[in-house]
Amino acid sequence: MLKAADALHGAGYDVRVISTNHTAWATETDRRVAASRAWSWTVIDYARGTARARQLTIGARFRAAGAVVSAIGAARVPLAVAVRAYSRPHDELVAAIASQPADLVYGGTTGALAAIAEGAARLGVPFGVDFEDFHSGELEGSSGMTAHVIASRLERRLLAGAAFATAGSPMIADAYQQAYGVRPVPIHNTFSLQMPAAAVAADRTRLAADATLERPLRLYWFSQTLGPGRGLEDVIHALGRSGAAAELHLRARPIPGYMESLRALQHDVAPETAIVHHDPASPDLMVELAQSYDAGLSCEEPVVLNHRLCLTNKVFTYLAAGVPVILSRTPAQTALARDLGPAALSYECGDVNGLADLLRGLAGDADARRLARSAARAAAERRWHWEHPDDRGALLSSIGAVVGFEAGRVA
Repeated sequence: MLKAADALHGAGYDVRVISTNHTAWATETDRRVAASRAWSWTVIDYARGTARARQLTIGARFRAAGAVVSAIGAARVPLAVAVRAYSRPHDELVAAIASQPADLVYGGTTGALAAIAEGAARLGVPFGVDFEDFHSGELEGSSGMTAHVIASRLERRLLAGAAFATAGSPMIADAYQQAYGVRPVPIHNTFSLQMPAAAVAADRTRLAADATLERPLRLYWFSQTLGPGRGLEDVIHALGRSGAAAELHLRARPIPGYMESLRALQHDVAPETAIVHHDPASPDLMVELAQSYDAGLSCEEPVVLNHRLCLTNKVFTYLAAGVPVILSRTPAQTALARDLGPAALSYECGDVNGLADLLRGLAGDADARRLARSAARAAAERRWHWEHPDDRGALLSSIGAVVGFEAGRVA
């Protein structure tokens, strides 16, 4: 949505971004990002530290709706109740959307799905929806079944009423078509190739360092949350079996106790590996921050359907930074790896020995690292960047077809 807002503003639209604040660590980052943009910003604050009364109100409504869903069933409860058990700030999002005129409402993420349609209905304007994930298949086990039933009801209604829909990968788009008969436009979560001069100079320095094998292999992974189910345990086991001296850099907010468990595992099975933790950073810095590494990790585990279908933002961040990617062979990542050629090193999900072989080869061959980096840069320049007609261009075309290519008001 941040890239969409920037693209629409750059194309001449009057853009208002609506977002929520409920996570303390992201608050200041959000403020800095918004301050650097010319579009307007409406924030719904329900964080414990800054909006305690609203947090309590939203929480009580969420729990009450959840109790009704549990009593009646997710498939039979009125959708208005189901929505409030699925999205905590639904009512606040709707009110914010409808508070100012707009010619189109466009949005995504789990908690905003129903609000997009309802807010647009209040304004009497069309809406577009972004399915960044296959929401009725993004949770694991029986605990996710209720959410999946509600998500499926929402997906069906949204696809029937949307002026257009986008999806985070071709396989997510295919899944929606198979389920509901409507295929959203795939728009990848790619990133701009434009980098500051200082970042380019730093990259040249790093390239010169590739000529030696004396330093440890440097691997990078990032997300918002650091916890189990990300394939990182397999990476640590594989590093230990590879025998390579390595640094594993992780950028995210860890859940309580998880970093300690990773360090204990590293101590036991990969003594030649150092784990380095970094705090989350601004989205505007993520490409630059990825540049100094030998490879980026996207070790998706295929237990959850959505993980088999999605292409994560981290993959395209690495490519924009000119960094090769190490991919587990989920269906979506396998298809991408075929396109990336030498820029991608892939292994079967759970195959620790196969991953160890890849890491051993990368650590011991400076020429292979240079070739992979060059291929990553070439792949980003050829196709996998935000300015490509099939990504930013496809978004602008979809919106222009609804509201016209002259500047309009988009929320």
